[in-house]
Formats: sequence, C-alpha cells, structure tokens
Amino acid sequence: MADDPKVPDPPTPPTAAADKPASDTPAEPLKGEVSRTDAPGAGASAAPTAAPRSEPPAPKPVNPAAAVTATTSEISSATGQPTAAEDQPKAGAPAAPPKASAPGAGPKPAASGGAAAAKPAAAAAKPAAAGEAHVPKAAAPVGPPDPPPPADMTPPAFVTALQAAHPGAVTGISYWVGDWTIIVTVAESLNVARHLRDSADAAFDLCSDVTATDWPLRPERFDVIYCLYSTRHRHRIRVKVKARENEPVPSVTGIWPAANWLEREVYDMFGVNITGHPDRRRILMPEDWQGFPQRKDYPLEGPGELLMENPLDWLKLRQAREQADIE
Repeated sequence: MADDPKVPDPPTPPTAAADKPASDTPAEPLKGEVSRTDAPGAGASAAPTAAPRSEPPAPKPVNPAAAVTATTSEISSATGQPTAAEDQPKAGAPAAPPKASAPGAGPKPAASGGAAAAKPAAAAAKPAAAGEAHVPKAAAPVGPPDPPPPADMTPPAFVTALQAAHPGAVTGISYWVGDWTIIVTVAESLNVARHLRDSADAAFDLCSDVTATDWPLRPERFDVIYCLYSTRHRHRIRVKVKARENEPVPSVTGIWPAANWLEREVYDMFGVNITGHPDRRRILMPEDWQGFPQRKDYPLEGPGELLMENPLDWLKLRQAREQADIE
C-alpha cells in the first residue's frame, strides 16, 4: 500500500578482518588488524623486497670538516689499504690522477706521513728551546740610580749656598718625585748637617727619618739617608751619605736629638758603624742577636740557617744560658 510507512532495511553487521576474503595481492595490514598465525606467509613482511642498488654511492658532502674526517678512513679500491691524508682530493676540487708508484713499493700508511711531518717540527723546536736556556741572566744591581734634575729646574738657593760654603762636600744633586736629594761624603756629613740646620735660608730644624739601603756588590755598600724638614720654610731635602761596610759614620744626634732611636734602628737592622752615638745598642732585636736582618745577604730563615737547623734551638740555647746565670 502506498500509505504504509516504509520500513528501513536492517543494518548490516560489521565485518571482521578475519572474515575478509583472501587476496592474491599482498597488501599492508589494516589498522587494528590482527595477523593470523595459521595464514600462509605468516610472520613475513608484507612489503615487497627491493632489488639491490646498482648505481654508485652518493658523492661525499662538500663540508670541509666532513671531508677531512672521511680521509682518515678512506680505503683504496686498488690495494685495499688506507690511503694517506695528503693523497685525498680536497672538497670541491677535481680528482687528481693516481700517483705512479715505484716497482715493488708497497702502499704508504697514513700514520707514517704524520710521524714524518712531526719530526721536522720537533727538530726545529729544539734549537729555539736550547737558545732560550742559554740566555744570560741580568747582573745584580749595584745601587739605585740618582736621576739628575731636569734641565729647566735649578737647585734651591740653600743648596747653592751649601756648595759655596763647603766646596767638595756635595758630590751629586738629584731630583725625584718632587724632592731634592744631595749626596754627601762621610767626612763632610756633620759639617753639612750643621749648615742645613743653622743657615737662615735652609733652617732644617727637624730630622723626620733616618734609614739606609744595602748594596753588597758596591764598594760603598750602604746609603745612609737623612730626611730633613724645615718648619719655618716648609721645604724638605734628603741627605744621602755613602759609606763602606765598616766605615765609621758620625752620629747626628748632637744636631737633631730626634735621630737617636732612628740611628739605633739603622745600626740594629743594617749594622752601619755609627759612631759618637750616646746609646748605640739594638732597639728591635735582642742584644745578642746574630747578624743584621735588613742586609741583603742575611739568611731568609734567620741565624739558625747558618748555625743551627732550627732558629728555635738558638732561642732555647739562649734561655738555658740565662737560667744557668740565675742559678
């Protein structure tokens, strides 16, 4: 009847992969398909096997780093031996014809080329190292330089007056970092000191420091330096006296009493033979200390380096002697 409602066809049930008819053409398994072990050719790959390649391999990359790396493992097709790095063509360059080898000569290993190239370099480096070993050492200094004053500077008036009053007393004039220095002989040191204190244009009424330097290789071993200051004129000067090792250097304590302890320190540390001092004795080291610590030839480890193995042994010996005196 035309008025009867159309009844839809029943839905077709899904077909499983196992219910598919077998096909002669191999194909890739469907997604979610389970292979059957009882089917023919089970366990074998369904993809067809490609035929072996007959074309030559692809050329090497143009990258220089890759090309250099490849030369280390390159195998000669003629001899079957590794070829040397120098025989390999550079990246991007046309291949060179093979070198003709002498009859009976075997292939040259790559390692031999590197060793042969390294030997001349090592031989060339040996003479340079030997030359450096024989460079003469610089000679030990024999004293500090006394730079002269610049050409456009004239010595102070009190220095000129000192030279006129005591001819030959000043053997040199130096100027350094804003201060004047006069070099005086030992024999005229006291006369120069009195003139610098009493002269009206000098008026050096304060001895601010006394120090020394040691130059063992110089005949006049010590530089005894007096730093003077004028509280009236507010100017300074350094007086340098050069003396031999045991040469007497007169004390200036009678002119500047402040030099008393300063000269004792110079005697204690350097062993300068200061004479005429009211109380010349050690001020920093013990009175029976051996040697003078500020001399350049003094042992770095103290007197025990020359006399005993340990400086503490010297102190123990001294303490034992003092205890024996008490008893």
